[in-house]
Amino acid sequence: MTRNIIITMAVIIALCSCGKKSPNNTKTMDTTTKDSIPTSSALYMLVGTYTAKDSKGIYVYKFDTETGESEPVSMTEVTDPSYLAISKDEKFVYSVTESDKNTDAANAFSFDKQSGKLTLINSQPTDGKAPCYLTIDRENKHVITANYNGGSITVFNVNEDGSLAPQKELHKFEGKGVDKDRQTQPHLHCVHFSPDEQYLFADDLGTDKIHRFKVNKMDNGSYLQAMNPESVKITDGEGPRHLEFHPNGKWAYLITEMGGKIFAFNYKDGDLKEFQSIVADTLQAKGSADIHITPDGRFLYASNRLKGDGLTIFSINQDNGTLTRLSNQTTGAHPRNFIITPNGKYLLVACRDSDKIQVFEINKETGFLVDTKKDVKLSMPVCIKFASL
Repeated sequence: MTRNIIITMAVIIALCSCGKKSPNNTKTMDTTTKDSIPTSSALYMLVGTYTAKDSKGIYVYKFDTETGESEPVSMTEVTDPSYLAISKDEKFVYSVTESDKNTDAANAFSFDKQSGKLTLINSQPTDGKAPCYLTIDRENKHVITANYNGGSITVFNVNEDGSLAPQKELHKFEGKGVDKDRQTQPHLHCVHFSPDEQYLFADDLGTDKIHRFKVNKMDNGSYLQAMNPESVKITDGEGPRHLEFHPNGKWAYLITEMGGKIFAFNYKDGDLKEFQSIVADTLQAKGSADIHITPDGRFLYASNRLKGDGLTIFSINQDNGTLTRLSNQTTGAHPRNFIITPNGKYLLVACRDSDKIQVFEINKETGFLVDTKKDVKLSMPVCIKFASL
């Protein structure tokens, strides 16, 4: 009789424990399937999502860089983790919680490489609405968010355990652009370190500027120090969105959301000197989004949304950095973000409104893309990152 009572109490305790949530309404769930991808060619693929429909947060997969196959590993619940950054030692993962409420935050997770699971460490408010992008320095000492509706960027110190300290700096911007609907205030969309991490650039869709900062690594004042001049002016009404540096570090490329163009710059010591602009979105849908370059530096891709959703493919002149338009590749609906595998073999597109990640194989001679039909089904994917296994 006593033994039965003990067993019953143990079951009740176990059931109660299953309903207990982690801090900040995050929760880790195991979705592990049978391991069929060989370790020799596998990477972890981390996917940030919007959680308005069926998605619950950040999803981790194994991705085979030789075959394009993938399999689920784990999921961690967190609200609207629409952009991710991984520390250089890959022990920690950081995400935004992109909202336009008082829940806007940057979140820190530990990353267990053995299990492929994320565990929430802590969260800190950004004090800037709708953080949509974040980055981390190579030393794993600072995380910076771009706050779209806050018109600001937020700097956090990173503690030894990977956790985020309370806000260190909040840089607010002023002004507006010529578009009376979409440029009534600053809209920060991207923060990007220079290749040597001596400088940081912040793309402002609302004022058609790229703000420039000198990075102070001495911890004897502000981490980000405004330069003179403080910004690079882009053509009115373009809406700067994402910036990408060429592997050689000499050229930088900016995609503009509203103008649908790529601006090419010569880069040196914090200075950006424009030498070309070329159309990426011929339909003028005002929805261009992401930009990436192949590891060999030969091809550049730009995503376009709202009309004719897909990628525009450019070749890069290896002598002077100029772009030549090659072709378009149709994708699923709303290709907000995409990524290229480190070996340059695959390009994966997060198609938010088609609820899938498309896997394309890259022709390394022509830059053209072939749909492998190995889609990853997932509700509202918006950001993809890779980590070693």
